[in-house]
Order: sequence, then C-alpha cells, then structure tokens
Amino acid sequence: MKLGKKLLFGLALALHILGAQAATGGLAWDKVSVKTTDQASLQNGAKLFVNYCLSCHSATFMRYNRLRDIGLTDQQIQDNLMFTTEKVGDMMKSAINPAQAKAWFGVNPPDLTLIARSRAGAGGSGSDYIYTLFRTYYRDPVKPTGWDNLVFPNIAMPHPLWELQGERKPIFEVTQQHGQDVQTFTGRWEQVTPGTMSEQEYDKAVGDLVNFLQWMGEPAQNKRVQIGVWVMLFLLFFTFLAWRLNAAYWKDVK
Repeated sequence: MKLGKKLLFGLALALHILGAQAATGGLAWDKVSVKTTDQASLQNGAKLFVNYCLSCHSATFMRYNRLRDIGLTDQQIQDNLMFTTEKVGDMMKSAINPAQAKAWFGVNPPDLTLIARSRAGAGGSGSDYIYTLFRTYYRDPVKPTGWDNLVFPNIAMPHPLWELQGERKPIFEVTQQHGQDVQTFTGRWEQVTPGTMSEQEYDKAVGDLVNFLQWMGEPAQNKRVQIGVWVMLFLLFFTFLAWRLNAAYWKDVK
C-alpha cells in the first residue's frame, strides 16, 4: 500500500513539473528534414563538423574510418577531415585540452557522438533542437563570450558558425505581465552584418551538419531499416506459404 502511494505521489509530482514547464513556455523548435541516406548532405555535414565543432568537441564513439559508410575513401578522409590524428582508425577526438576548455568556457564541451539522440524533448527531435540552436544565436556584449542563444540562454559556447551566418539581432516586443515588462521574441530577426552565406545557404549548411550528427548517433540505422524491410517481406511471404500449406494439408480432412 505504501509503495502504491509513493508511485502515485511520484507520478503526480512528474505531471506537476511537466505542467509547470508547459505553462512557462519557450521558443518553439524549428523543424528540420533529416535524410541520413543523402550522402552529399552527410559529407558536407562531416566537413562542417570537423572544421567548426571538432576543435572543441569530441566524438569519441566514432572512428574516422566509419565515414566510409557515407561514401568517402580513406584517402579522402585523411586529406580533408583529419586534423588531430594521422590514423584513419582513430576516434574523432577534439584538439583542445580539457583543462583549457573548462578554464575558457566554465565547463568541458560535451561529447557530440550522441547529441542528436540525447536532446529530443517535448519541443521535437534532437535534430530539431540542434537546428534551432544554430539559427538563434545573437550578439550580447554582457555575456562572457559575447554571444547568447534563444534556445539555450546563457550558453557557454560562442557561435561557431557566425562567419557563415553573420550577426543577427532578434526583435522582441515588450508586454506587461503582473506589472512587469516582459520581452517576447516576435520570430523576426534583423541582419546586423552579413555572413559569407545567404540565409538559405546557411540554413542548408546547418541542415547538413544536423543530418551528419543524426547519422553519427547511429551509423547503422540505414542498414537496420533495410534489414527490417527484408525481414517484413520474408515474414509476409512465409505467412502466405504457411497459409497455403495449411489449406493443402487439411483439404482432404472431412
């Protein structure tokens, strides 16, 4: 009886917390189309990852030679994607010293191997979260890094892709709530300085990066789906065969 009361109390507490979070609200995550079978997108995402993410973040559950699965040869991997090691069979480790990273950012940059799978939530998939994160940075001179983010307020990581996107300023509207001024994001941005990419090009680049992060979380997912389709086809064939054998076996039974 006591155990049942504890379970009910825990469930009620969880529902209360979820309800409080829903009431608080937050920025809606943008939806991104993930296609882990698009090798051109995955290859571009891998290039962006090693150039803009791997300097601080590791992917210690991923080996460079696994990139063969997205259509790259060992020579292409060595020539274009390996900056922190010389062995194609090594893990994808960051170049930064963990102690220095903690001193600069206040925390150690997390490993990104499973980041797309671990960030899923009520707002959408982990891919949606990362896609929105990279599209909602803005300059804030008050912050230690000079940057802030609408999805992750007070983020310790400065904008790694700002040269591509340029600097943008979110447009807020001020409303009164309980006698206090509250800023609400209008969904619109003001381009302060241009980047090397247009808005459409940047969104596509971020989509490619997110696509690669999604693939990296489970490189065998496409093979798993392919095998699953063949298994379902076999089961359908076997079911039909068993049905006809059963009919043939019982046809002379009165």
